[in-house]
Amino acid sequence: MRPEVRVYPDLEALVGEAARDIAASVRDTVARSGRGTVALAGGRTPRRLYQLLAGERIPWEAVHLFWGDERYVSADDPQSNFRLVRTTLLDRIAIPQGNVHPIPTHFGNPEEAAAAYEETLRQMFGSDPRFDLVLLGMGADGHVASLFPDSPALLESARWVVAVRTNAQPPVRITLSLPVINRAARVDLLVAGAEKRGPLHRALHGPFDPTRCPASAVRPQDGVVIWWIDQAAAGGVASNGLYST
Repeated sequence: MRPEVRVYPDLEALVGEAARDIAASVRDTVARSGRGTVALAGGRTPRRLYQLLAGERIPWEAVHLFWGDERYVSADDPQSNFRLVRTTLLDRIAIPQGNVHPIPTHFGNPEEAAAAYEETLRQMFGSDPRFDLVLLGMGADGHVASLFPDSPALLESARWVVAVRTNAQPPVRITLSLPVINRAARVDLLVAGAEKRGPLHRALHGPFDPTRCPASAVRPQDGVVIWWIDQAAAGGVASNGLYST
């Protein structure tokens, strides 16, 4: 399915519209199926989105929150994705504790943590890890979640959750694998900043090379993908997904 591309003048306009649209999608999902499953992203761009989502009308009692990736640091570390979500969203909403499923980082090694989180997902989804919504950012190198260029994790086809070693800081991460991301009913990618222009072009227009630009591999088999982009990142990208001349 062709990706939907939405371009906004700036980050505030982008996240404002994204928050409203995501909230409506979650409400519809809960009304239809009785629950919603959402995988959250870390990074700078989603921070403001979470603050806005806290003010949206969302039936949090029926929503289960997961994480698309996590740095292997303690939950109160400033670099923790869980801490980011806690301070911007969780502390501001009424959601049952049992509906919040952070990636564990207290195991002796990250491989144990990845296996434990995969078991958490299997308890929720059974044999089909189909999230209702996966939220992703994209790095200036084209990475999504903690799937970085040239990472062996990009080739993972069996495991749902993998431990990775990266050149980023902190280097050890836990991430959902591409097959899980691409099984989602909906994937939203938030991209802001001029430094993202190059990888955005490669992700949307090729050449298709996930080892160089992992974001290009985000292609749900039976779902939709929406790119939320600010003008600085867009360059010549227009909201119809084509480059303007």
